[in-house]
Formats: sequence, structure tokens, C-alpha cells
Amino acid sequence: KDPVQVERPRYSVKIFMTVLYSLMLVTGIVGNSVTIRVSQVLKRNGYLQKNVTDHMVSLASSDLLVLLIGMPVELYSAIWHPFGSASGNVSCKIYNFLFEACSYATILNVATLSFERYVAICHPFRYKALGGKRTSALITFAWVLSMLIALPLLIATGTQGHIPIRDNMPVQNLSFCTNLREHWVMFRASIFGAFVLYMIVLISVAFMCRAMIAVLKKPLRSMEKSISGIQKPAKHESEAVKAARKQTILFLGLIVGSLMLCWLPNQIRRLMMAAIPKSDWTLSFFSSYVTLHLVADTFFYLSSVLNPFLYNLSSRQFREVFLQVLQCHLTIEHVNRRNVAQSQASSSRSLGPLLMKSLRLTRASRTTVQQKPPPTFTTFQAESGGASVEKAEAETQTTNQPSL
Repeated sequence: KDPVQVERPRYSVKIFMTVLYSLMLVTGIVGNSVTIRVSQVLKRNGYLQKNVTDHMVSLASSDLLVLLIGMPVELYSAIWHPFGSASGNVSCKIYNFLFEACSYATILNVATLSFERYVAICHPFRYKALGGKRTSALITFAWVLSMLIALPLLIATGTQGHIPIRDNMPVQNLSFCTNLREHWVMFRASIFGAFVLYMIVLISVAFMCRAMIAVLKKPLRSMEKSISGIQKPAKHESEAVKAARKQTILFLGLIVGSLMLCWLPNQIRRLMMAAIPKSDWTLSFFSSYVTLHLVADTFFYLSSVLNPFLYNLSSRQFREVFLQVLQCHLTIEHVNRRNVAQSQASSSRSLGPLLMKSLRLTRASRTTVQQKPPPTFTTFQAESGGASVEKAEAETQTTNQPSL
């Protein structure tokens, strides 16, 4: 059996993967681009804090870069022309470096976002004490560390040719972008080190999410204090607060689930590539690797497409503005202007019944004065009642005067 035919997908598979990758690429570009725009709109109108906005923009940017750098090259080199001629050694090195850096920037941005939310929810006083440059430092740390992780690939990868063969078949001299045999130890160390970092981030985010969920599930406690300084127990939680807490818990759980399901197959594929040198690969191992390659990369790119959907699922306000941006028609009001309008509407609703009651009381008192009979002994009590009504009316009018 020709080993070159083992790694070449069938034509139907190529068509299916092309359609799937195209849909994912368009969806991911639109979703992450709109996410950046929505987060900026929400921040400008007072619905998002600056630190949360910066994390969301950084995460969406890394997802965009992963899709734009990885998917077109993947579609060409791994699906339509596998193990074909590479464009050049330098371009191969730059591609592997950029793709690795952007990929790990995504997971490290998730880690820094989870860490900041963990401190804000579980240690609010410590969160307030930290300086305003905390968010910028975390985002910078995530991007710098991701570049350091990808740096060995500038040396350990390049264009080289090798296809596994059996003893009775000739050597296939095909050049493709892969890890270099002369830098095998460095490549192995880089892949295994990146996997260890992935597991550390995954476990850390899972523990932080667990701690945040435990805090969010506790009954809401009032932070108001009485005159004696003793904390008062909170009243019953509103339905809006309960719904917001459930949405936060759902969002945190989905982040951990997406990291595990979408990244783990790709990590297994990378470990297969670093576990055994390509010169020692058997045909069965090579065939398994090629099959896993398509599935693992599809799930990996899916993780960059899912984040905008997670934002829409966890926040009604984000979902509304997301649709407004897609329709190119923003109708969102600033949070202060909206609160003022709501308070004015609430005041008018509360003053309405009082005004109607005062008018009815005034009409009733006037009718009583007009129909009052001549003063006799028998009607003295009624007259006294009318006078008391007039007095009550005068007091009511005096009370209803606007105070300065």
C-alpha cells in the first residue's frame, strides 16, 4: 500500500472540511470582531468596567489571530495539499512561532481573566487594594509568556522531508513544514513544556471557578451596617440578582468545559508528534495521527469561535448590544441616563395615586360644604364634622406644598 495515499484525505472529506472551516472562519471573525466592538460600547456607556473590557478585547484579539493565521494555512497544507512543497524555511518558522504564541495567548488570557474575577469575587478587599495597572500587567504577562513558549519553535521547526516507508518501498523525498531532526530534543522539550503549562492553567482555572461558584451560591449578605456597627442580615434576593448569579456560574462552567473538550484532542496530537521521532513512525501510527489531526484541529479552532457565544449566553445586556451592532443600529443609553429615567418614571407612578386621592378628598369636602343644612341642634354634630373636614383639607393642602 502506498504510504503517500495514507495521509491524503478523500475528495469528499476535503469538500466537507473546506465547507466546515469556511463557516467556522467567517463565524469566528464576525463573532470576535463584534465582541470587541460590543465590549467597547458597553464600557463607554457604563455597563462594563475597564479591566473586564481589556480582558475581553485581548481574548477576542488572540482568537482572531488564531483563526486568521491558522485556518487558511491548515486548509491548504493539511487538507488539500498534505506533505506538499513548503513555501520556504523562514515562512515555516514564522508561521509556527506566531500560531503557537497566539494559541497560548488565548488560554493565558482566559487564565488572567479568571484570576482577576477570582480575586474580585473571593477577595474583594484585596481586589480594591490593588493598583489600577493590575489588568495591563496581567495582559502583558499573558502575551509575553506565550511568546516565550513559542520561541523554541523558531529554531526547532523548518522545512524537511520524510514519509514513513516499508522495507520494500522506495524513499519518498517530499519537503514539508515540520520539526527538524537535528533539533529534536528542543522540539520535544517545547511541546512537553507547553502541555504542562496547559494542564496547570486548566487545573488552576477549574479550582478558581469552583471557589467563585461556592461564593456565588452562598446567600447574599447585606454589607450595610447599623449604627452599632453590627452587620444586618440581607433581605430576600431579587429575581434579577438570582438570574445574574446563575448566568455567571453557567459562564464559568462553560469556560472550563470548552478548554477541556476543545484543547485536549489537539494536545494529544502534539504529544504523539513529540513522543516518537518521525523516522520511527509505523504506518498504523501515521494513519492514526493523520485521522486525529483533522478532528483535533477542528475542535481547537472551535474554541476560538465559541467565546462570543458564551458571552451572549451569559449576559442579556451583551446579547442585546451584540444584535444592535450586527444591525448597525445602536439604541443603548448610558447607564446613568437610564437610571434617571427609571427613577423619574417610578416617582411619577408613586405620586399619581396620591394626587388622585387628594383631588377626590377635595371634591368630597366641597360637596359637603355646599349641601350643609341650616344650623340646628340636631345638625350641630354634622356641622362640626364639616368644619373638621375643611380643617383636614387645609392641612392636606399645606402638606402637599413643595418644600424648598
